[in-house]
Amino acid sequence: MSYLLFTKFKSALSTFLNPDEIIDAYSKRYAYGTDASFYRLTPKLVLVLKNKNQIQQVLTLANQYAIPVTFRAAGTSLSGQAISDSVLITLTNGWQKSQILEQGKKVTLEPGIIGAKVNQLLKPFNKKLGPDPASIDSCKIGGIAANNSSGMCCGVKQNSYHTLAEMTIIFADGSVLDTANEQSRNTFLKSKPELISQISDLLKNVRNNPALTELIQQKYRYKNTCGYGINSLLDFEDPIEVIKHLMIGSEGTLGFIADITYHTVDDYQDKITGFYIFDGLNLACDLVSKLAKLNITALELLDFRALQSVADKPLMRQCLNQNSSNTKAQLTKNSAALLIEVHAKNASELSSIHTLCESLLTQLQANILAQVAFTQDQTISNELWQIRKATFPAVGAVRQTGTTVIIEDVTFPVEKLALGVKALQNLFKKYQYNEAIIFGHALDGNLHFVFTQSFNEQSQTDRYSAFMQDVSQLVAIEFKGALKAEHGTGRNMAPFVELEWGTDAYKLMQNIKRAFDPNNILNPDVLISDNKNIHLENLKTLPPADNIINKCTECGFCESVCPSNGYTLTPRQRISVWRRIVELENKFNQEPDNTSLKKELNTLEKDYLTSDRFNALLSSR
Repeated sequence: MSYLLFTKFKSALSTFLNPDEIIDAYSKRYAYGTDASFYRLTPKLVLVLKNKNQIQQVLTLANQYAIPVTFRAAGTSLSGQAISDSVLITLTNGWQKSQILEQGKKVTLEPGIIGAKVNQLLKPFNKKLGPDPASIDSCKIGGIAANNSSGMCCGVKQNSYHTLAEMTIIFADGSVLDTANEQSRNTFLKSKPELISQISDLLKNVRNNPALTELIQQKYRYKNTCGYGINSLLDFEDPIEVIKHLMIGSEGTLGFIADITYHTVDDYQDKITGFYIFDGLNLACDLVSKLAKLNITALELLDFRALQSVADKPLMRQCLNQNSSNTKAQLTKNSAALLIEVHAKNASELSSIHTLCESLLTQLQANILAQVAFTQDQTISNELWQIRKATFPAVGAVRQTGTTVIIEDVTFPVEKLALGVKALQNLFKKYQYNEAIIFGHALDGNLHFVFTQSFNEQSQTDRYSAFMQDVSQLVAIEFKGALKAEHGTGRNMAPFVELEWGTDAYKLMQNIKRAFDPNNILNPDVLISDNKNIHLENLKTLPPADNIINKCTECGFCESVCPSNGYTLTPRQRISVWRRIVELENKFNQEPDNTSLKKELNTLEKDYLTSDRFNALLSSR
């Protein structure tokens, strides 16, 4: 990036943005630069924008001066897609407008509203959003759409891609398309002949390549968010439909989603939830294949270590202590559990599915170590889901100081689920990730694995690199699965997209990026990258800082309910800065003559510890 061009860009911003909308103080840039991933980049500039017009003006300038920009919603993304060493664009708290349409059948949302808030608004209509990520209480609609996030009950059919109705897009050159507005659509088609022609070429490319067509059809039978959503090139012919569906899961690399209209899904009130621990992983996975043929809403798998990580939860203890033989259930390394939930239109349909489930479970009664039998009690159901959702933070809570928590999500064909779990467990053993756990949305073959990793030494980074190479070969080549299922590709899997998809599909994705963003200013090196080591660069270090601070994984889940949010730095941001201060102090002790270290340390300490400067720096937006 040219210093001269960046200076001109920054100067031009001041002609239409207020000073409090342009953050250039180092301490605050560093604080804003953190997200939930294990990467760290410090933006040169943070912009806090309040409306579509500002976004449009900023992108026009960024495109003119070739300045890369990255969009940030809640910053709960896990794969490094919401960080930047250039310009980070965040939104004020004003981007939370919503409009319920057609008695709840549709809802139009701005990108700054939290997912759980939307479901609260839809509840009186017995409707909800299709996507239901585990972070829905914290993540925002912009991130849900940009990452094509799904979740426990969402499956494939109810994700953002399949429940999308309309959206307003601001492209890299500042042009705007409101797909719900006929005049906007017509104007866009006439004013963007080159992009429309390129979309047409992409459609022909896929449809004239039978092998590529078959590959795409096969890959999207299950959850897959690895790379761009090129299934849109088979699912649609209208270029506008192709464009808006390509935006889903594009991670801010093709444009900015200024608002989105979803088709909502039914929020059935007739529900049952059950939790069953089996003495064999194979048995549990075999049952998954059988249950998948029924109208099951959610089916969550937990392996032995995942069960151990939440063994202290009250309902879990009760489950293990009150099994059928009135003796404490003994978990073994081959144990696995299924959390099963069924939603139905009415009591009769629910009863019918319940009967079928019980019939399958009865056949395995001798293999059930412990259970919380199917219940309609919502309190018990919520406790069971809290057990499942506690697995990820449970690993973070007991990790060794100085390590970070990494969570990845892959997809195996459902019929090979048990083999996939065991293969992953073998890799954990090979690379001595002895704390690693596996859980996930078994109904879709989607597994999450969580482990802890230090990047403080090169040997540890080398271990991680070798592990990721083996994981990518295992999932993409040996099992023909997906390297990303719902967390977005990000930096961490960008080097492996071509491995999974092959040359033809990868070239297609490169052409999509060039068509939408010819100057490569939108979130470069995310989703696809020419840098095959991008996943090993700018890794976040977490030096020991304080007994309380050390426990923080910087996930950002607390920010949505934090009273300080919007008024000062959030706890996550303060912790991030304090960790950097500690890290600099350690480095400076070893290099006392390093003036650049001293300068950065003095700046952070002054802003962090001097109350009047602190208050001025962290004033309300």
